[in-house]
Amino acid sequence: MPEGGAQGAYSPGTAPEGPSDGHDGVMAGLDGREQPRGDGRATASRWSPTVEDERALKALELFGDPTEAEVPLPSRPESAATARRLVQIVVLRHWGLNARTTEDAVLLVSELVGNAVRHTGARVFGLRMRHRRGWIRIEVRDPSRGLPCLMPVQDLDISGRGLFLVDKLADRWGVDLLPRGKTTWFEIRTTDR
Repeated sequence: MPEGGAQGAYSPGTAPEGPSDGHDGVMAGLDGREQPRGDGRATASRWSPTVEDERALKALELFGDPTEAEVPLPSRPESAATARRLVQIVVLRHWGLNARTTEDAVLLVSELVGNAVRHTGARVFGLRMRHRRGWIRIEVRDPSRGLPCLMPVQDLDISGRGLFLVDKLADRWGVDLLPRGKTTWFEIRTTDR
């Protein structure tokens, strides 16, 4: 195991096959156990891809392209809107994927950014996006090594649904511990053209 890394559990089908895309393959399970993959899709209020392309293009111009390099964003609540716009313009327009994939990716990045802003004490977090045939991967890196926790959700809960949604909508997700911080990520299977 690399120095500073930690070995953990994986959600089904996410065990590393070897280093790729700059990852050392060392990932931590959220509580030291496998994370079950939900069978159904979550019922929740859904984002609609109606954000003006102009605002998304402006975010891309101001902050950079998360497909080329990690984009640093200030750890403030309004950065969730910036991250959503970046994901929307990349997934829908640059990668040409469908509205459903875009909708899920936008919702899930919003949840990961919300966790980074609320729970890590970071001044800045990083957003990175990757696409390979059949998959997209979105990563949020922060300087905290505290692991997010998937909690049971009750019908009347008004908060704490972030990782629940990630678990239900993403095909795979996990956490990579880094020497200084962590990367929380999710992957969605796509039907590329």
